[in-house]
Amino acid sequence: MDEARAREVLGAAGYGSRGGGAELLALGENAVFGVGGLVVKVGRDRELLGRARREVAVARWLAEAGVPAVRAAAPDARLVAGHPVTVWHRLPAAVRPAGPEDLAPLLRRVHALPAPPFPLPPRDLLSGVERWLRLAGDAVDPADAAYLRERRDAYAAAAGALVPRLEPGPVHGDALPRNVHVGPEGPVLVDLETFAIDLREHDLVVLALARDRYGLDPAAYRAFTAAYGWDVREWDGCAVLRGARETASCAWVAQHAPSDPRALAEFRRRIASLRDGDPEVRWYAF
Repeated sequence: MDEARAREVLGAAGYGSRGGGAELLALGENAVFGVGGLVVKVGRDRELLGRARREVAVARWLAEAGVPAVRAAAPDARLVAGHPVTVWHRLPAAVRPAGPEDLAPLLRRVHALPAPPFPLPPRDLLSGVERWLRLAGDAVDPADAAYLRERRDAYAAAAGALVPRLEPGPVHGDALPRNVHVGPEGPVLVDLETFAIDLREHDLVVLALARDRYGLDPAAYRAFTAAYGWDVREWDGCAVLRGARETASCAWVAQHAPSDPRALAEFRRRIASLRDGDPEVRWYAF
């Protein structure tokens, strides 16, 4: 889905003719538009409808629990021209960028919650690999796609045998500072679509990987672990969850390769480092 198609869906959903006048805020798994005081998310394909509906339910649940998070402006997701559409209240302008020290207290609040009154899936990091590789099509080498499928299967089996250090429960699922918005009233969680019931360690491995792969300052990582109260790298299972997330992250960027040369270059960087077994090759956020 490119921007032009997303704007067509936006217009069909009733937010301006072909999305005219809407501000594109992000284009990835979803196209995210600012429309006045609202934010409208257009999902890549109909397969994401269930996840979109769950995200709205999570937002309602977090509001009831008093957890600072983005709030839905419509009661449910709807399918428009084959794409899931959700509507959100637009947050005030950020007063500063979010840092790891802003994320950690929010995760502690989420991790203290009991399960919600509706089902959440496990945090299956690898469930999207097949779809992302399918979207990548001929843009990636078939041997690389096969290699990622083999890694997916191996890490899925290993993750299923992990013994957690923390009590399993609700997790954000993509716990990065970019999913925190610091407004005038403080930090709030955004992008709730990966909420799950699983090992709490899933949320903590994300920053450990950011330190090792994406150039997060070690001092910022120490601030995160100090604010949360534990460093997941002390856990024996950390390498398994890290490997699963690396596999998923490599496949995720592949889906953009057919339309963006930068994504193809980043995919090739990532797959080469995985094949070489080099855990410190720098990856770049996309």
